[in-house]
Amino acid sequence: MQQTGSWRELLGKKHAPAAFVLAAGIALYAVNVYLTASLLPSAVAEIGGERYYAWTATAFLISSVLSVTSVGALAGAWGPRNSYLAALALFGLGTLVCASSHTMPEMLLGRAVQGLGGGLLSGLGYATINSALPEHLWTYASGLVSAMWGVGTFLGPAAGGLFAQAHAWRWAFLALLVVTVLTAAATPFAFPESRRAQKPGGLPSPLSLAALTGAALAASVASAAPSKLALALALGTAAALLAGFFWADSRAEHGVFPPTAYARGSALPWVYLAIGVLTAATAVEIFIPLFGQRLGGLSPLASGFFGALFAVGWTLGEFSSVSVAGERRVRAVLVAGPFVTACSLAVAGSLHLSSARFAFGAAVLVAGFGVGIAWPHLAVLAMRSARDPVEGAKAAAGISVAQLVTGTFGAAFAGLLVNLAGPGYQLAARSLFFGTAPLGLIGFFAVLRAIRRPPDARGQI
Repeated sequence: MQQTGSWRELLGKKHAPAAFVLAAGIALYAVNVYLTASLLPSAVAEIGGERYYAWTATAFLISSVLSVTSVGALAGAWGPRNSYLAALALFGLGTLVCASSHTMPEMLLGRAVQGLGGGLLSGLGYATINSALPEHLWTYASGLVSAMWGVGTFLGPAAGGLFAQAHAWRWAFLALLVVTVLTAAATPFAFPESRRAQKPGGLPSPLSLAALTGAALAASVASAAPSKLALALALGTAAALLAGFFWADSRAEHGVFPPTAYARGSALPWVYLAIGVLTAATAVEIFIPLFGQRLGGLSPLASGFFGALFAVGWTLGEFSSVSVAGERRVRAVLVAGPFVTACSLAVAGSLHLSSARFAFGAAVLVAGFGVGIAWPHLAVLAMRSARDPVEGAKAAAGISVAQLVTGTFGAAFAGLLVNLAGPGYQLAARSLFFGTAPLGLIGFFAVLRAIRRPPDARGQI
């Protein structure tokens, strides 16, 4: 009989240190993203360099993409304990540089180093689950790890706003540094043995990394393009570079994604596709606070919480889904999640915020819930796609690669939908939600393809 897990076991004395480090690593990354966005106006007012404002996010993103692609090789060669310590050291160093910055170039350097550590942390959160925990706890751990993005959505802006209001933006980075040090202190207890793979994987090829980084950079630029034409050109360039990445990666001796991702009949590419489109769909939350103020008449504070409804639904969906067991039930949840998200986004697009704020908020909440119920099981499918430890770690780290890159594409795509709508916030909202709903349908069909793979191609559900 297959053993089932529980929150009590995951958070119990034996596995609590590992659960803490796995969750804290993702939380540091997620909180830092939203915290820094809230702090930067205050920081720029003190140190100057306003014209480089957007590059603070770009430097962090690009270095994150570069480092997350190396997680599989790093975890295989160094083991989880040393990999985490290296990632936390980089993240802490970058945070310290940000806290002590007196010029914008110093801040950009700190953000780039932060990104190197943050990318490793985001990938290690998934890549070490299968080596640090027994298999019956993987779903629970995946739910806990990915729920930290919701924590970042809440805690990051709130903490950043408080520190900025107190004119203490440097202290915000120092508080982040304290949490980094505490996580590093817990790491030896979480992973007492630095287990290494017998055959560590090599680093991805420079061509693959250049294409993937270029795609992420082009998509990042697209999200802030000054015109519709520039946005479309940047997105087209990003898509072409992404296609070039897949071509180069599939032929590389050591790819970003494991060979299973390119094997004929494998479920893994469909799992990544589902993860990618669902991540892209979450970009609607970028514009919800704006629509809440302009169409719903909400205050800035209320619209901020309104914009967090998607993340709330995602978190609630994960925690309600991780206890689902049995192949038929897991399949049902996997299929239902993207479909619920697609339908809910379409419903949100059909509503007028001025007269249906509650219904609109409920639709956004349910859309996030749909992503949440499917996410932990999609992550476990990726982890089980390869039996070799190195390939398994690389497949798990690929979750974060897909998430980071498609999140950037999703933001650019959302901007394109809003810009194409023409004048008027109601038209923009309708275009955004109706245009994003098909992403959920793509995820629905991708999940169907993944779970219909024969057992030897997709692993046990």
